[in-house]
Amino acid sequence: MLEKLDLHSAEFSAQYQDRMGRSLPSFNLPKDLTLTLVSGYDVSLRYRVVKRLEALEARSNPALIDWTNPAQAARAFADQYEATQRAIATKAEIGSRREATSMNTASQAVKEANRLRIELDKSREYSTIKRMQLLTHGLHFDWRKLKAATVKLGADSIDVFDANYGTVKAYRADVWLEAYGLDISGGCYA
Repeated sequence: MLEKLDLHSAEFSAQYQDRMGRSLPSFNLPKDLTLTLVSGYDVSLRYRVVKRLEALEARSNPALIDWTNPAQAARAFADQYEATQRAIATKAEIGSRREATSMNTASQAVKEANRLRIELDKSREYSTIKRMQLLTHGLHFDWRKLKAATVKLGADSIDVFDANYGTVKAYRADVWLEAYGLDISGGCYA
């Protein structure tokens, strides 16, 4: 495709680092070339791609996303990422053996996206002190009180990534209810 458009593949060549730390080859194509690539094979495929893109654009309009809400922003990122992976998967249905090999990389990315979705869904069951302070406009929460409630309920806490501290503890919804009377399970604070 790039040769027929008189473009040099080196302009779009990139490296992708997978979860294992391996550097793998990839192409970073702009939207117009991506659409050209995936829609150029047959009419039914072009139609499906156009309909899917319309649905995705309507669903992931950045103007409608509350970027201050970590869960909503992360879900928007995951939706966009999965949409890209589905477009790549559609191309692979009719692609060559070489394209199928590159799909292995995409498959790993889909697994990572699914893992991230599971982690994001935990945000409805767990919350960190930092997150609750943001959502309650600066109320103070003592980790000792949360730990005591965790022990009392026989609950568990999980370690989650934090840009400032590396990892922090996230406490279950029932622990927040026991310690501070905050019901985060209903979505009020999620």
